[in-house]
Amino acid sequence: MLIKPTGVKERIISIDVMRGFALLGIFVVNMLFFHTPYIYINPYTWYQNPSDYETFKMIDLFVQGSVYPLFSMLFGYGLAMQFMKAEANGSHFSKFAVRRLSVLLLIGCIHAFLIWAGDILITYALAGFVLLLMIRLKPLWLFLISIFLFLIPNGLLSGLLYLGSKVSPNDMIIYTGIQKIEASMLAYGQGSWMDIFWQRLDDWLYMNGNGAMFLLMFITIVPFLLLGAAAAKWKLIERARELKAFWLVTVVVAFAVGTSIKWVPYFKEADALTMYIQDTFGGPLQAIAYAGVIAMICSIPIGAKILSPISKVGRMSMTIYLLQSIIATTIFYAYGFGLYGKIDITTGTWMAVGIYALQIVFAEIWFMKYKQGPVELLWRKLTYSNSLSKIDEKKSNL
Repeated sequence: MLIKPTGVKERIISIDVMRGFALLGIFVVNMLFFHTPYIYINPYTWYQNPSDYETFKMIDLFVQGSVYPLFSMLFGYGLAMQFMKAEANGSHFSKFAVRRLSVLLLIGCIHAFLIWAGDILITYALAGFVLLLMIRLKPLWLFLISIFLFLIPNGLLSGLLYLGSKVSPNDMIIYTGIQKIEASMLAYGQGSWMDIFWQRLDDWLYMNGNGAMFLLMFITIVPFLLLGAAAAKWKLIERARELKAFWLVTVVVAFAVGTSIKWVPYFKEADALTMYIQDTFGGPLQAIAYAGVIAMICSIPIGAKILSPISKVGRMSMTIYLLQSIIATTIFYAYGFGLYGKIDITTGTWMAVGIYALQIVFAEIWFMKYKQGPVELLWRKLTYSNSLSKIDEKKSNL
């Protein structure tokens, strides 16, 4: 049997809406990095304009650290759904999944090193390989392992940071890297393509801790993939109407606790400890709350209909994600319009919203003719091969 891509009638609109919603949040956060050397500043002290500070504050409290966990859970949810579909059809899922994740890894490398340093596809692909090793486990085990991988190491790291704040509080302060900022401004704002390439590589290495992030993904990204896979096997999103009480309680508790944690750097001094606690523990709880709200809204027919345009963005999530990077770098980098460092955070945020609105229109028009996004169509050709079909047909004839 052939592993086929999910058809339109088989899709779960709430999952696509969640992806579309997450893509907006991801773009709003990424826009901070697209137009300024955001990774090298202390945002809590950098913004002097009240409007910019308030805009950053809203992003920090309700978007930063809250949308990537949602997208990660959805990635695990989707992979588990494909696994269960393949199992039901008697298909070879492992070979298909390895090929699919390998192509994703390749796309991520092209994105990270030739377009934008803030790529997440590489990490998703590598974390996906880890999930494949445990995808056959029962949902309870997936849930327990995800909790263990997340809470124990991150709890220990929080404890170490707390001790560090007591022993040497000055070491916890996040300093602004003036030289790094100047290098970024020069390369992205005025540099040649090669200048931008080397700066992009330097940024990528900095953000990934010179490779340390690929170890840290086991306590950051992998737990969310496992949690998403467990939720898929429990069908928590598909059964949103049936599980209304569960989702209502989950949303209220997760949002209240998560948002309270997100306020920590504003109640106390913003340093390495409070910022770590904010994003590590507050963000994922908000992500779960957002997922629950969308699942409940989409369980109502009129709610699903209203959010249908966003679902189309979610259906072509990879295309939208890559387009956001291409459009933004063209606007801000020297090989495009060269606006790097020349706009404020409020303007950049509204630009992200405006570009996203245009992407909604693009998705609507595209799906009038095609069933998948352009990048998704290419991905399908590279991953859904006839060889898998022949293997499965031989198996079914035995």
